[in-house]
Amino acid sequence: MVTELTYTQQLFPGTRTELLAKIKAQLDDARYQHVLRVEQTAIQLAQANDVDVEHASIAGLTHDYAKQRPDQDFIDAIHQYRLTTDLLDYGNAIWHGVVGAEFVKRELGVTDEDILNAIRHHTTGAEYMTPLEQVVYMADFIESARNFPGVDRARELTAQQLQLGVTYQSKHTLAYLVSQGQPIYPQSILAYNAWIRRYPNV
Repeated sequence: MVTELTYTQQLFPGTRTELLAKIKAQLDDARYQHVLRVEQTAIQLAQANDVDVEHASIAGLTHDYAKQRPDQDFIDAIHQYRLTTDLLDYGNAIWHGVVGAEFVKRELGVTDEDILNAIRHHTTGAEYMTPLEQVVYMADFIESARNFPGVDRARELTAQQLQLGVTYQSKHTLAYLVSQGQPIYPQSILAYNAWIRRYPNV
């Protein structure tokens, strides 16, 4: 487990320890421990895929920054920041990423668009995702405490090729939502279509 990583790129205006304190203030302990595991997994995936470790650390730590905010915070932010009002038809599962990135930007001073997009897309996926976005998308899905049917396959595919893991997750998540009778955020359908065309045999 990472105990200290020296931030040198001014991606966050402070140290990793200071960032951890801000995140811990927003989350209960179970969610905070998840965030630490996602950071660890993101760093490992970053090292294996030529992605900057500092970007991976900050994106991994902040991906769930807004996860436990009241719904009204998100609704207010959608209006205040003039985000698409289609978001109002969804809930926290979508909001904490897509809208949560706005809180990370404004409250934590993280303005790097690659990091912010990694936060925005970590549950929805996207038709095109940068290597950092892919790393965070998969780190959240396969961190060490995840235990669901298919997670071992997701880990195997991700170790084989990051993009195969992304495709698998997109497919797995859509199938799960359909099986549960849940509405699907349109971007997740677009992401599935894009990735399954690139990697049709996953």
